[in-house]
Amino acid sequence: MRKSLLRWQGVALFAALGAAGSLFAQGYPAKPVRMVVPFAAGGGVDIIARLVGQKVAESWGQPIVVENRAGAGGNLGAEIAAKSPPDGYTYLMHTQAFAVNVSLQKDQAYHPVKDFSPVMMLASTNGVLQVTPSLPANSVKEVIALAKARPGKLSYASSGIGSSSHLNMELFRDLVGIDVVHVPYKVISQSMNDLMSGQVQLYMAPLPAQVAYIKSGKVRALAVSGSRRSDALPDIPTMQEAGVQGYEAVTWYGLYAPAGTPRDIIARVHAEFSRALQKDDLKERFSQLGLDLVASTPEFLAKYLQEEVVKWAGVIKKTGISAQ
Repeated sequence: MRKSLLRWQGVALFAALGAAGSLFAQGYPAKPVRMVVPFAAGGGVDIIARLVGQKVAESWGQPIVVENRAGAGGNLGAEIAAKSPPDGYTYLMHTQAFAVNVSLQKDQAYHPVKDFSPVMMLASTNGVLQVTPSLPANSVKEVIALAKARPGKLSYASSGIGSSSHLNMELFRDLVGIDVVHVPYKVISQSMNDLMSGQVQLYMAPLPAQVAYIKSGKVRALAVSGSRRSDALPDIPTMQEAGVQGYEAVTWYGLYAPAGTPRDIIARVHAEFSRALQKDDLKERFSQLGLDLVASTPEFLAKYLQEEVVKWAGVIKKTGISAQ
């Protein structure tokens, strides 16, 4: 899947640069732009939003204000963005949880496809299975053996029900047949504190926010979730290399505008974000964080989002995940 995402980089940049001249939105932006991040500060979405937002703001001469509105597994911030005026001054940065929540929470006040206009998929990344340093397990096989010897005794952290850290771990749990307890957190820093202290033993979180913890030795990384190793952690095997056949899951990051946002504004934003993603210092930072640059077209993200809604609806039904 990562190859299919990465191949859009060049296509999207070419389209964006060409569109900038013909669809230039005169006078835009004339005031600060708000980017809603539906998770707490310090996580992967927040890191990407601030890195790219700063570059685009420098080009525009207008600030991009990152607004962290955590809650309900990403639904609170998404609802705020959906209800914002479609005037080009509010955007939403979200993970694949955007495609998941519609199946988890039937009564949510927005629909990811109907109430938003995709701008681009910026990047994708591996998840990484980490354990607390005190856990007597140095490989995925040893984690599985330990969990089977202690059913219901080990716990794993996530950033909320339906988050990538939740779903990726549920896929793992289902494939290897272990009984571990899910502990959702609202604040990422608290989940990491509890992992480091041993209050929870496992955590399969998106790589960007985890690299520093892993390299410092505060937690131990056992495997990454994608189909190939991460350049940021080249010595860490994939789940399949670690013996979990058929396992593959990546986290992806999309930018959306409220439905009804003028197409010329979306074209301008897409062009500017594409330019920012091509800057050498940003590309290097993405690589250090374990992020794979995608920079897709709006059309690609629209199609991919719809496919992901269907895919995760099936996973939720099979594993019995519930938002209640």
